[in-house]
Amino acid sequence: MTVTSPAAHRTHRTHRPAPAFRGRIGSDARSGHYAVAGRYRLHLSTACPDGLRIAVTHGLLGLDSVCPATFLPAVPDSPDGGHSALRPLYEASAHRYSGPAVAPVLSDDWSGRIVSTHAPDIMRDLDRRFGGDRLPLYPCGTEAKIEAVERMCAQGIEQAAQRAGSSGGEPVERDMALTALLETLGALERRLAGRTYLIRDEITAADVELWVALVQLDLVHRNHLDASAVQRIADHPTLWAYARRLTAHPAFGRHLDLTGIARRHHARCHGLEAAGAAVPILDWVAHSTR
Repeated sequence: MTVTSPAAHRTHRTHRPAPAFRGRIGSDARSGHYAVAGRYRLHLSTACPDGLRIAVTHGLLGLDSVCPATFLPAVPDSPDGGHSALRPLYEASAHRYSGPAVAPVLSDDWSGRIVSTHAPDIMRDLDRRFGGDRLPLYPCGTEAKIEAVERMCAQGIEQAAQRAGSSGGEPVERDMALTALLETLGALERRLAGRTYLIRDEITAADVELWVALVQLDLVHRNHLDASAVQRIADHPTLWAYARRLTAHPAFGRHLDLTGIARRHHARCHGLEAAGAAVPILDWVAHSTR
């Protein structure tokens, strides 16, 4: 098993570190990590984008008793950016592990070791191994579309918004990044026209991915954009109406920790707050179902 040590973040940029563990849950006993109700546990912070994605997936699948979740503080308590509560799992899973004990984690209660820290794999395994008779979040034939949405959210929303709000770099680079962000939002606005969900007539993992990206765009990246840029981002009524609808769904809204997201952002961010920080695009609390 390959173990990596994610680097600490020194600006508001939140590039995802390389996952330290990439085990998978198989379909039968020959796989080693096979699907058994109650064997596995999630360790999440919903203030973290990956933790929020997994928590929503877990909620949509109704897995509270099948794969329990332990929720961690919004701000890690170790100087290296990890969670002290996860340190025993990391040390049991990798000899002389010296990196931060970061979340999310899928652990195996039978062995006391980590299966995976890679959110996309965890989400897929929860759906495929424990989803049961529920409508799948990764329906057959949609994998390429879902992967395209993942890339669009990571590159066209998250990374573009980070560059557009960066206090460093040249103004022309920030302008180009804002243009890329607006082009992505425009493409999503057109795709959602006349539709309730992104790629099918029911919720899929693509909707989880996009909703979390929009949460981060409004609650995190907006803080580093000027008021004009925020107005242009907000000028996608179909897209933000879609975000409001999903927020009203219990599996989405009940995991939305606005205070935790703000605390995590301020603890990690060394960027300057801009004029766009004054007013959020959505009143997330008003639309969430607790």
